[in-house]
Amino acid sequence: MTIPESVKDLIERKEALYKFLNIEGLTKEIAEEEKQTEAADFWNDPKEAQAVMKKLKAKKSWTTAYAEVAASCDDLEVMAEFFDAGDASEEEVNAQIEATTKLVEGLEFKNMLRGESDRFDAVLSINAGAGGVEAQDWAEMLMRMYIRYAERSGYKVAISNSLDGDGAGIKSCTMQIEGDFAFGYLKSETGVHRLVRVSPFNAQGKRMTSFASVSVTPLVDDTIEVVVDMSRLSWDTFRSGGAGGQNVNKVESGVRLRYQYKDPYTGEEEEILIENTETRDQPKNKENAMRLLRSQLYDREMKHRMEEQAKIKASQKKIEWGSQIRSYVMDDRRVKDHRTNYQTGDVTGVMDGKIDEFIKAYLMQFGGKE
Repeated sequence: MTIPESVKDLIERKEALYKFLNIEGLTKEIAEEEKQTEAADFWNDPKEAQAVMKKLKAKKSWTTAYAEVAASCDDLEVMAEFFDAGDASEEEVNAQIEATTKLVEGLEFKNMLRGESDRFDAVLSINAGAGGVEAQDWAEMLMRMYIRYAERSGYKVAISNSLDGDGAGIKSCTMQIEGDFAFGYLKSETGVHRLVRVSPFNAQGKRMTSFASVSVTPLVDDTIEVVVDMSRLSWDTFRSGGAGGQNVNKVESGVRLRYQYKDPYTGEEEEILIENTETRDQPKNKENAMRLLRSQLYDREMKHRMEEQAKIKASQKKIEWGSQIRSYVMDDRRVKDHRTNYQTGDVTGVMDGKIDEFIKAYLMQFGGKE
């Protein structure tokens, strides 16, 4: 593509983003909501005020990102004029084209995260499949991968609950990942992850296949109304095991929440069980467990809505829990996502949390359809 063609393409994409993101409307809404925050009684209701501030921050993230794109496009147009006049080199113009393209593609990619729950924090659960120590070790490898991804992304990670494996690894774990659009990015990880490798736990050095299931749900905040029937809820307390000092083992700080859930659409009943040993403070653990319960109830409602939409749009692809989504083949140095066909040979990097390209490939293919 020539320089004039590249400049024209980026300007057109910028203008399309302006219309599609409704920047004009968002700017007016931000101005009106900022006036509300200046009112003397704004903080009289802290809960409502925090909800307004959170929505305001989310809207500003779009207008700020667009402003960066617009400024870069303006600089590019000026640079192109200098180039035509002989006052700028081709290398300088191409460098500006590359920088502008990166910003435009970044905002186009972020545009895939416009679902109601995409902006929320995430609850990520991992469960080892059948296969004993090998599967448990794989579950722990995945746990480390997501922790490293969160750290690379500037997210905060807290392990809500973890069950050690028999001899090595983990049987299961639940972690909360907090940060802007954490759920929007990580929702692509829900499904079965398959590991193929020469097992270090096999004396014959055989090539083995292991599975682990990953589930990601949005961690809802107080701005979302979720009804919890307190008459269906009960609590158990227990001593938290594992590292953390003597107090963890002597005091019953761990909590187990039992909720007798009744599906409002089918009438089916089941028990939702949530354990939390995140802190040494039992009330704090109860509060965290309630947040996790609200998140599960919200997720069930959202899945019902998605299923209803899918009936209308039968052609829409839906990634179901339990489907095999990705294979990690260690000796072939290959990780492949079966939904998008994106693959990489950087197995070490992937296991160290470099999964951004997998997430991007998924969102660019399926994000706009959800």
